[in-house]
Amino acid sequence: MVKTFMEVEPAEDPSPSPPSPSTPAAAAPRPEPEEGGVPETADENFESPDAEATTTTKAMTTTENGTRDGAGEASRAEEEFDAEHRANESEDPKPKAGPLEVDSGEADDGDAAATDATSSPGGAEGGGGGGGALPLPLPSPRGGGLAELVDASLRSLQSAGSAVVQAFQRPPSNPGEPFPATSKDLGDLSSERTHGALARLLLQAAAELPQGDPEKEDGSRRRIEVLAKRIGTEEEEDEAAKKKGGEGKGSSTHGHEVRRSRDMESAANALATVVLRSKPEEGVTSDESDLRHRREVFGSNAIAEKELDSFLKLCWEAVQDFVLIMLIVLGIIGISVETTVGREEGEGCGTCWIEGAAILLAVLIVVLVTAAIDYQKQFAFVRLTRSLHETNTKVVVRDGKQASVVDDDLVVGDILSVNAHNLASIPADCVVLGPPISGGLKVDESTLTGESVLISKDPGDVVLSGTTVVQGSARLVVVAVGVNSVAGKIKAHVYESSERGEDGLDDGDEGTPLSNKLERIAKAIGFAGTGAAGLSLIVNCVKGFAFGNEPVSTLIEYVVVAITVLAVAVPEGLPLAVTLALAFSSNKMMAEQNLVKHLDACETMGCATTICTDKTGTLTANKMTARAVYANQTDFSCADPAVSLGEYVREHPSSPGRDTLEVISTLIAINTMDETTVEFDGGGNVLSSMGNPTEVALLVFASMLGENYREIRESTRGRSDKGDLSEFLVEGKQIEFSSARKMMSWAVPKLEGGYRIYCKGASEVLVARCAKHLRSTGRPTDEAEDMGEIARDGVLGVAEAYARRGMRTLALAYRDLPSGTDFDAKSDSVLNADGSEAYEVETDLTFVALVGIEDPLRPEVPAAIEKCYHAGIDVRMVTGDSPNTAVSIAYQAGILKDFHFAAGATEKVAANLKPNVLMEGKVFRRRVCRIDDDGNKEFDQTSFDKIWPHLRVLARSSPDDKLTLAHGLNQSTLYTNKEACRQLKKEDDIAVFPDRQVVAMTGDGTNDAPALKRADIGFAMGIAVSAVALDLVEFAALIALSHACFARLSRSNE
Repeated sequence: MVKTFMEVEPAEDPSPSPPSPSTPAAAAPRPEPEEGGVPETADENFESPDAEATTTTKAMTTTENGTRDGAGEASRAEEEFDAEHRANESEDPKPKAGPLEVDSGEADDGDAAATDATSSPGGAEGGGGGGGALPLPLPSPRGGGLAELVDASLRSLQSAGSAVVQAFQRPPSNPGEPFPATSKDLGDLSSERTHGALARLLLQAAAELPQGDPEKEDGSRRRIEVLAKRIGTEEEEDEAAKKKGGEGKGSSTHGHEVRRSRDMESAANALATVVLRSKPEEGVTSDESDLRHRREVFGSNAIAEKELDSFLKLCWEAVQDFVLIMLIVLGIIGISVETTVGREEGEGCGTCWIEGAAILLAVLIVVLVTAAIDYQKQFAFVRLTRSLHETNTKVVVRDGKQASVVDDDLVVGDILSVNAHNLASIPADCVVLGPPISGGLKVDESTLTGESVLISKDPGDVVLSGTTVVQGSARLVVVAVGVNSVAGKIKAHVYESSERGEDGLDDGDEGTPLSNKLERIAKAIGFAGTGAAGLSLIVNCVKGFAFGNEPVSTLIEYVVVAITVLAVAVPEGLPLAVTLALAFSSNKMMAEQNLVKHLDACETMGCATTICTDKTGTLTANKMTARAVYANQTDFSCADPAVSLGEYVREHPSSPGRDTLEVISTLIAINTMDETTVEFDGGGNVLSSMGNPTEVALLVFASMLGENYREIRESTRGRSDKGDLSEFLVEGKQIEFSSARKMMSWAVPKLEGGYRIYCKGASEVLVARCAKHLRSTGRPTDEAEDMGEIARDGVLGVAEAYARRGMRTLALAYRDLPSGTDFDAKSDSVLNADGSEAYEVETDLTFVALVGIEDPLRPEVPAAIEKCYHAGIDVRMVTGDSPNTAVSIAYQAGILKDFHFAAGATEKVAANLKPNVLMEGKVFRRRVCRIDDDGNKEFDQTSFDKIWPHLRVLARSSPDDKLTLAHGLNQSTLYTNKEACRQLKKEDDIAVFPDRQVVAMTGDGTNDAPALKRADIGFAMGIAVSAVALDLVEFAALIALSHACFARLSRSNE
């Protein structure tokens, strides 16, 4: 049994290990750095590269009082681990091999160079598989000793990453050698997605390393155990701090965060080199035997497709209809009786068989038409999915060279290069490798979580399959593929042919609403026809035999008459009429770019009583947009989704002065990244965009104010990289965004001398640093005046109101600086969000505006939802977003009405809703599930029936929540409880449909797949619908809407 991290005993001897022989003798006594790690003079600290690396690393791993992070003495293993880092950061290009290196002797130049390139983000691009030197950071535009120290710190971190890979490097293994981790272990890592999970995996791998040289293996285990222990301890401390109401990581010191970052980078590289036997700079070998072995051990990234149904199988399925079966029986009986019974010897039949044949012909037409349409639609979906797979290629590093491979050909251990320029979708679960790249990696996980907030990823973090990189670039090591990845597990769940057993959620009604009704009608007709036929036979027998003295042979005639009565009672034309009507509807929907896989999906949608729709991309445009701005002490909130905020502000009676609008536009244009671009057509409409969605929203807002952000950038000295002004680009001073500061700044020179620095960032951070604000004067030129506490509280109050409405807020500010300003100077009184000292130039600012950004509602959605309500269809929103964001969109769309809020409520926020109208996923799960006597969780339909009539918004939902909702609605029999229905109508004015709920579920992401399968009708929304959602066409009545829009869904329902 493996001990927890806190149980690992430290070594008794706290004394550090002797210095490595490879450490240069220049380690003569040097002046210790000042408190915080900043040296007294640059000359003393930057004598040589090894000195700056050693000093900087030491500064990063010490606290303010000069002792190491953590209480008490460090273990001997920890000291050795850190000493090895410092030793490997020396300038000696050929350090003596440690106990973990490939060779016990001296390494040649090529090997050393390859080792140095290990952590390079450029990898193969930067110099191939072994000859390229590690690229150093570009010179800082700020200049000064502190900037040099920052660059030295980055170099030391990169050197530390190289040292880690060198320390963990193992000799090349045989292709068939077992790996120290299984596909299940790696799958658990991607499912848990915590640093503690990575640490536990490393501990397990260390214990299962193959036996070799005892000294080497013991050293490898010791280093991994030390690293894993430190990571696990930090994770447990963070969890304990959160339980006590602390801030977890946020309460750590800056030095502690640096140490944590270095540890996670080391852990990620150890995962790649030791566990997966890959190399961050070279990747896996391209040898086919090694790739085949990896697929055998960890699985393939390709999930076997379900075989297409044959035409005969579709014919067999089409004939499984009660009416058709009854018609076939009657047709066969009719032909048999007419051609064989009651005929004298030698008497011809003539056309006596035609009536029975006509019945069989009608059945044949129905079966062939239904099967042919379904067969044709199968191949249409196959072509769509195959074209999607063929175009999904990724750049990987194998044998030190870049190669483009199809997603299905990826293997565990592949080094994946991704960047935001092509909005790279992640095809497998991966772990980010170090060193961290400037700007960081941000990922859109909305396809899995339904929440549109970008997630930052650092070295050691897990990036899930099915997500998209929207900012930054990085190298990732693949850890889980195929059915072992998160998206693969969802896809495999969809592909399962068996019932889902643990919750009993898949044992629903198999028939469609119309087919069930037709079956009931056909049975009623069959019983009535049989009764009429029996009555006819009895009456004829009594009349003929009791009163007419007819011969016994006439009984055959009486039987034929009875069969004829039964045949006439059955409407043989009904199935043909229904099939032709559905085929016509299918073709009409195809003309509107709605691809229908199963023919019965058309009639099922027409019977829908409940639509469960997601928010992002269906109700909303899935494009972050500025919808409110607070400037000149005036709130400009645009409630009409058809009107842009810029147009609303310009036409508002209290619009800010022209100068203020120009300052806002200039600030946005200058203080955004070059990677963020927006293309407009001649009418000012957005054609395309790229980069950070929040910055895209700001650039669109600036353009709607009447300014061209490209012209501003290209005409501003110190910001323009075009034409003659490009040579002055170095005069601009950029301070990039960081989570520590929660802001970004860009200073440009002014014509009259000095600088103007433009800042944007979190509202609570920037407002606290503002000393002035722009005040409206009623003239084109506004004035800056001192910002008192009343004005400051007013801005923060508006920011809080925006947040309650589900918006993200950004504050905009600027400051004019004199010539000769030191951009590296730190403030004595202002601190950053992480407690470090703020830059002096980012204080004493002038507040310009507060911008509220949201994913806006599509303009056509409210009218479409109103049509659904008039048709008696309930609309419920299911999203992964926060409650306030969900309520804001639901109210704008018309899903929530005024009567859903408590009496007297003025703000339309989650806190003011009536009970059960909105639920978060965790509350929903707790309310609708119970624990049985065996301790197993099971679905409670009775509890669910108390909730769903009121429920309109399900926020922060998981994929299982959507599945549970679809199942519960479908299986509800609340309509049979007349007393409960009358009570709901009397108290809450809720009318329950007098039949079972027919559930339609919309979705476009991997997270929607199980719910789409379970619903009566699934709508895969959008051109960019995920492949997992499209695969549902194999199992359910599904309609693929080529444009993700609720209005198109409403027209489909019509």
